Amino acid sequence: MSFLFGRREQRAPWIPEPPIPTNGTQGSGNFARVDLSRTEASLQKVAVWSCVDLVATVAETMPLDYFPRPRQTQALPSWMADLAGDGYGLPDWIHQFVWSDMLRGNVYGLVGGRDVKRGTPTQIVLQHPDLVGVMLGEDGQPEWRVNGETVSRDAMWHQRAHTAPGRLLGLSPIALQATTISTGISALRFGASWFEDGAHPSGILSSDQALDARQALTAKERFMAAVHGRREPAVLGNGWKYQSIQISPNESQFLETNNYTAAECCRIFGPGFAEIFGYETGGSLTYSNIEQRSLDLLTYAVDPWLVRIERALSALLPCGQVVRFNRAALVRTDLLTRYRAHAIALQNRFKVVNEVRDLEELKPVPWGDAPNLPGPTPSTPEGGQL
Repeated sequence: MSFLFGRREQRAPWIPEPPIPTNGTQGSGNFARVDLSRTEASLQKVAVWSCVDLVATVAETMPLDYFPRPRQTQALPSWMADLAGDGYGLPDWIHQFVWSDMLRGNVYGLVGGRDVKRGTPTQIVLQHPDLVGVMLGEDGQPEWRVNGETVSRDAMWHQRAHTAPGRLLGLSPIALQATTISTGISALRFGASWFEDGAHPSGILSSDQALDARQALTAKERFMAAVHGRREPAVLGNGWKYQSIQISPNESQFLETNNYTAAECCRIFGPGFAEIFGYETGGSLTYSNIEQRSLDLLTYAVDPWLVRIERALSALLPCGQVVRFNRAALVRTDLLTRYRAHAIALQNRFKVVNEVRDLEELKPVPWGDAPNLPGPTPSTPEGGQL
């Protein structure tokens, strides 16, 4: 994670990333120390994963319309349909874009080809944000490094979110909110260790007599041998007493802490996420129906990220050409409500019949491009009614 301070921004020489340890901690038993220098580490918090996965999945699966002219849609140009040129297609590229933008505030790509006339990229291979470094040269222009190797300025494609004055790179939400995220992860790790590693004694065997270390060890070994693997009651005498240590699941799993940090992690990525996932946020948000919930999801949570993708892709096209996500695909309604909306659109000439049929995944009809005129219901050439 790099930030510009003053004029220059320097990143240490690239070192191959070590594998993530199974317990993810730095130091034995120290659950409070969480290393978030790797982007993937923050995804251990379910709320962080859910927010990023929600936006990336919606953006990846939502239809993307290409407008070479106003109000005229066509198929995407072949080079944009597989922008990385790796055969995985534009949806996979968009998923990676969202992942980098939401977690690190920056999207980096290496340009593999350019348009001969315009000079805009026609192939962009996205790079892992943690492996990209930059500093400003003597001329004030950025000098890029990927995997420790210098990359020419023309070969680097950079998009940023969470911008700040005087900073070349966008701010990283994970770096700025590391305390909140690491607190949630630490609570989860401690709760898991409570049961997996025996982070607490199961009980206390006490005596009203003074014992030295050897006598205490002998008593412990004999008691364990008597009760281990058996369901029979233990019989104690001579002032011995056994007290079982019990703790509620809420305390052992830090449920309140986890719920609070989950809601806070959702707020990192914008309004609406905490309510969508049902985390406690100090208030409640009710949904009248599925359609309203989809609208809230689109308006408050996902749409700002969709706009960033639209701008980035539209900038690669000739002037006047744009791409737009078909947001209507996200708003699901019941059949009757949807048909009523179609009827209103046709009656008021907002749409033509073929546009409605396309939304319903029906084949166009020869007469479907004419506006709906007032009067008797138009009939098909075969004599059928619309």
